[in-house]
Amino acid sequence: MLFNVIAILVIVMDQVSKYLIRTYIDINVRFSLWGIPLTHIENSGMAGGLFQGYARLFGVVAVLFVIGVLYFRRTGEMKGALIDSSFGFLVGGAIGNGIDRFLFGQVTDFIIRSGGILNLADHAIEIGVLLLIIYGVVSWLKKKQ
Repeated sequence: MLFNVIAILVIVMDQVSKYLIRTYIDINVRFSLWGIPLTHIENSGMAGGLFQGYARLFGVVAVLFVIGVLYFRRTGEMKGALIDSSFGFLVGGAIGNGIDRFLFGQVTDFIIRSGGILNLADHAIEIGVLLLIIYGVVSWLKKKQ
């Protein structure tokens, strides 16, 4: 249940935020919201603007990733709230960006960070990876005892 709730929340928040940015903010307009620097860009590649023009290919990769996670969850080898949360953030982020890639051929990014310009799906994926690392460390420590 936790997996589903997180994944759905990530997808909805991501898509609503991207819709608002696409609707109300012109491309390359820089502004601040609650002290957070934002600008609207469209990225037809992957992280960092690499491989421009391959958005739909990365959409297929996202679909395969989601299928892999769902299959892995079905095996039941990894259980618990931490891994369910991790997978929820990862799948929600992958689907959020995948929707953009298939519908628009590009991903809407708008949150300026030192590492580039990202969106909520990208941040969800980062959170999912961090939780996965924590899960791995905790599992390793439990086995070591």
